[in-house]
Amino acid sequence: MRKIGILGFGTMGSAIAERLKGHYEVCVFDKDQSKTHNLQGIDVAADICALVIWSDVLILAVKPQDFSGILAEIKPLIAEKLVISIAAGIPAASIETALGKVRVIRVMPNLPAKIGKGMICLCKGRYADDTDIVFSRELFNYMGKTLQIEESMMDAATAISGSGPGFFYALLEHMPQGQWEDFSRKVFIPAFSQAAQAVRFSAKDAGVLASATTEGSLALLKKTGLSAGQLRMQVTSKGGTTEAGLKELHGGVECLDAAVKAALARAGELSKKE
Repeated sequence: MRKIGILGFGTMGSAIAERLKGHYEVCVFDKDQSKTHNLQGIDVAADICALVIWSDVLILAVKPQDFSGILAEIKPLIAEKLVISIAAGIPAASIETALGKVRVIRVMPNLPAKIGKGMICLCKGRYADDTDIVFSRELFNYMGKTLQIEESMMDAATAISGSGPGFFYALLEHMPQGQWEDFSRKVFIPAFSQAAQAVRFSAKDAGVLASATTEGSLALLKKTGLSAGQLRMQVTSKGGTTEAGLKELHGGVECLDAAVKAALARAGELSKKE
């Protein structure tokens, strides 16, 4: 059984660890030790180097702004390990440039992955092979539905499955709960599928992305007991893709296409900064 190391224990790093701990050996490290105190079924490494040495697979779940320093620190230890990055906007080539000829898989999960209802898009870097992508999909299938895409579509995936829950929750905020199911199935999913096709997803992939993102978001809303507004805020990072899209959503579901395109444009801007 491969040993899974997770660097970073924020919202998504902790969600991945919790979903995997019953299926793999999992060890984590976060510089904020209060986040990893008293964990059940998850080991905690003493430092970054110890985590990398222990791991067969290293999942990078740290903020993009912390990436360059961390990559420099782990480079001497990474060797034959598989590196999985969930950082939005950082191309596989940037990681390969920093680390050398390493096998890199990029992953874009979304918030419903916390309850195993996520929509997770994956692509492989230059040195990763089919075995790596198959393994990575097996790993993230514990968090929801997976879809392999080309890296050129990762910004679009960020705008659709990454930011989609935020758009969905924003539209539900002032809607009676009794209307959620019908709105989701009859209105949001068809409109969201069209928006996904408008940013170059095939009709088939757009349908998968729209359905899984919506159904997962609704399931998370019901399971947590939080309001749509509270979950919208969880998805919306300052200066991020969801925030950019939400500015275009003031006219309701008819503006979904514009919201997705604004999120895609912001994802492109963030990618160029790396």
